[in-house]
Amino acid sequence: MKHKLFHYVLPCMFAALSGPALADEAGKAAFQENCAVCHGEAGKGDGYLAQYLNVPLPDLTTIKSRNNDEFPMLDVIHIVDGRTGVRGHGDRPPMAGGEMPIWGDVFKSELAGMAGPYGAETIIRGRVLSIAYYLESIQE
Repeated sequence: MKHKLFHYVLPCMFAALSGPALADEAGKAAFQENCAVCHGEAGKGDGYLAQYLNVPLPDLTTIKSRNNDEFPMLDVIHIVDGRTGVRGHGDRPPMAGGEMPIWGDVFKSELAGMAGPYGAETIIRGRVLSIAYYLESIQE
């Protein structure tokens, strides 16, 4: 159990505190582990599960160009986390038509009982921030 906690804590905490460059590496690993199955390894929306969803997945490398050449960091963080009411794919039932998982809840359940309520939230925010930094780094 302790080993799993350090697997999440150290990379994310260090990455979030170190800034975008290191967060890109932790974020890339988190993206590949959690997001690539749908969004594709390069973030183009062509992951293995994309063929089974009822909605086309967005090309995550064009977030900046779709937002007046500015990367909407806070919006991306809220979408990835999913616990703030901002959902990735609208109001469809979860996973029935392509609804993105609420990653904040998924990450929290993975940490159940390991870090306490405040520690878990810090780790979750670090993971989400790392993914957002990684997405910012792959913009075309």
